[in-house]
Amino acid sequence: MSQYYNPQRTKNLYDSNFKEPFRLSRSKIDLFLQCPRCFYSDRKLGIGRPPGFPFALNSAVDTLLKQEFDIYRAKGTKHPFMETNKIDAVPFQHEKLEEWRDARTRGITYLHKPTNLLITGGIDDIWVNPEEELIIVDYKATSKNGEVSLDADWQISYKRQMEIYQWLFRKNGFKVSNIGYFVYCNGKTDVKVFDNKLEFDVTLISYTGDDSWIEKIIFDIHKCLNNDEVPKADADCDYCNYVESIKSKTIKPKNGTLF
Repeated sequence: MSQYYNPQRTKNLYDSNFKEPFRLSRSKIDLFLQCPRCFYSDRKLGIGRPPGFPFALNSAVDTLLKQEFDIYRAKGTKHPFMETNKIDAVPFQHEKLEEWRDARTRGITYLHKPTNLLITGGIDDIWVNPEEELIIVDYKATSKNGEVSLDADWQISYKRQMEIYQWLFRKNGFKVSNIGYFVYCNGKTDVKVFDNKLEFDVTLISYTGDDSWIEKIIFDIHKCLNNDEVPKADADCDYCNYVESIKSKTIKPKNGTLF
């Protein structure tokens, strides 16, 4: 079991009586969109989904990319990767960059006053173009045959992630380009020898974001959190289906509901 996983939390739960803003991360907004029941169980009842295995290699790639782009950020010049891809921009310099990158405890934040929800997100990088528009950049790492893309159904989460970051920076008063970029690192498996190093093909994928959906979803989340009834299980949610299957084999239902 992960040292960070608590199957029954008692802290950081939503309470409609609290006057302090309630932190709602970008990943929890995505969880709500995946399955409102899992979201409700996590944020209000303290029962989070079991965590997956940590992607240590992805974290290493993120760290190395940040360090490398920071070299050119300090110089105020383009990274060669940006030159190669004909990106008319440079890494953005700002005193709060490290704060914005801290997804766990800080991040870029915005208080949505109508709901008192403090929306948060931790970015990987930001570039800025000559029009002084911020360009949101996200690093991804994988190892697969063929070209990387954003075409898989599950990658809708990547697109939402980009749009939430764009929305957050706009709400903080920044001019933000609709176009964001994914720096996608694909581990190569066709080299002849390992030689104590993993080589990558690095691809730049552009994505035009549309954050018009976010405001409505925040209100939907607020309504969900203030409801005393647990949302119905999502038919496509693997976690809910797993719990229901266990229950059907071990527990005689009393009222036909999970909780």
